[in-house]
Amino acid sequence: MTLQWTAVALFLYSEVVASIILCIPFLAAKRWHQVFSWGIWSCLSPYWNKCFWTMIMVLMVLFLDALREVQKYSGPEPLHDAIVNPNVFDHVHMKLFRAQRNLYISGFSLFLWLIMRRLVTLLNQAAVSEEKNAALQATVDNMANEARQHEEEHKLLRQTLFNEETNVATKNQQLKLEIQKLECQLKTADSAVHRSQAEVEAMKRQAKGLAQEYDRLLSEHHQLQNQPCASDKKDQ
Repeated sequence: MTLQWTAVALFLYSEVVASIILCIPFLAAKRWHQVFSWGIWSCLSPYWNKCFWTMIMVLMVLFLDALREVQKYSGPEPLHDAIVNPNVFDHVHMKLFRAQRNLYISGFSLFLWLIMRRLVTLLNQAAVSEEKNAALQATVDNMANEARQHEEEHKLLRQTLFNEETNVATKNQQLKLEIQKLECQLKTADSAVHRSQAEVEAMKRQAKGLAQEYDRLLSEHHQLQNQPCASDKKDQ
């Protein structure tokens, strides 16, 4: 194996190991997102796209070269030479085997390179989605707690209003009873006032009658006093 294909094979093995590590179940996407957020990746981010597309082009060139080699040694001319010269048969099949091996190595390297980029992107998106879901869940929990608090306050307010309405109804009932009692007392007082006024009127009439009777008796008394005086004068 030449140096370039040895490098491609090592690159393929490293991709396989990296893919297996990225697919480990107990390593959550959040942790990978933290790893991908390190400062070193921020420094390398300007060169990441260039490196990615460079590797794509290199692997594509190697894949096409391996494909060309496979087609070359699978054609009719090498097989015809191998049939004509039996010593070349093993050599042609060895070249064909190497070309196919290189084709598989470069093809799987290209495929895993694309898969790894997509896998890293999905892990980042999953971590961001988890963070958003956690924030959204926290917001929903806060809203639920606020809703429960508002509901409890509403129940407490309704209970307070009910108690106040009950107290107001009780006070109104007491006020009605007091008003009825005062009305009864007022009617009793009115009756007493009317009786007092009637008694006063009766006493006034009685006093007037007594005064008239007194005046009559007084006039009769004066008349009785004047009568002896007149009879005495006549006797003289």
